[in-house]
Amino acid sequence: MGLYIETHIRADLDDLWTRTQDPAQHQRWDLRFTEIRYLPRTEGEPQRFRYATRLLPFLTVSGTGVAAGEKERPDGTRTSALRFASPHPLSPLAKGYGYWRYVPDAHGVRFLTGYDYRPRWGAFGTVADRLVFRPLMGWATAWSFDRLRLWLERGITPERALANWLAELAVRALVLTVCCTGLGLESAIRVFGRFAATVAFLCPLLLMVAISLALLKAPLACTPAARRCLRAPVTQARAPRVLSTLEKHG
Repeated sequence: MGLYIETHIRADLDDLWTRTQDPAQHQRWDLRFTEIRYLPRTEGEPQRFRYATRLLPFLTVSGTGVAAGEKERPDGTRTSALRFASPHPLSPLAKGYGYWRYVPDAHGVRFLTGYDYRPRWGAFGTVADRLVFRPLMGWATAWSFDRLRLWLERGITPERALANWLAELAVRALVLTVCCTGLGLESAIRVFGRFAATVAFLCPLLLMVAISLALLKAPLACTPAARRCLRAPVTQARAPRVLSTLEKHG
C-alpha cells in the first residue's frame, strides 16, 4: 500500500511550486533528504537528480531519480511525477515512484503526495519496512510538509522550525523526567504529618495530569507536527490510480 500525505497551505501556488521544485530549497525543509541536486542534461532529455540521506552521523546513502513528467491542467492544478532508485546496499528501499499534486483553492493550495517503493533485503526487509521504515517515512513526510507550511505561511525558516521542535521535545522530556522523579517521592512525603499526607495523596493525580499534558498536548503553533496532515485521500480512488499509472511506466 502506498503512502499518502496531504496538507493545506495558505500561500501562492507559484511560491509553493518554487519551494518544492528547486532542489536547494527542497532539501531545506524535507527531513527525508540531506542533499538534492539536479544532474546535467542535454535538451530533450528528462531531468535527472541525485539525492542523499544521512541515516547516521557516519552513514549516508544516495540514489538517483528522474522527473517522469509535469502537467498543468486548465483548472489550475499541477502534478509533478518522478521515479527514484538507490543502489546502496544499506538503503532500505531499492526503487520507487511518486507524485506531487497542487490543487489551488480560494484560501491557498492543497498540497499532496502519493508514493510507493520496493524495499530491499528480501523477506526481512519486507517485515522491517512494514513495522518500522514505512511508518517512519510517512511520519517524516507529514512532518516535513508541516515545516514547509510554516515556512510559507508564517515565515518560520526550516532551520528555525527544527530548533523549535527540538526545544519543545526537550521541555516535554524534562516534564516527564520531573514527573517520574516526583512519583518516587510520594512515600517520603507521607512521613511529615497529616497535611503532607494530603499532598502525597494528591501528588499522583497531579503528576498523571502533568504526564498526560507532556505526552498529549498539541504542539505549539510555531512547531512542525505530522499530526496536522491528512494521511489518507479524501477521494480514495484518486491516489491509487495515479500511483498505478506511474508503476506501469516505471
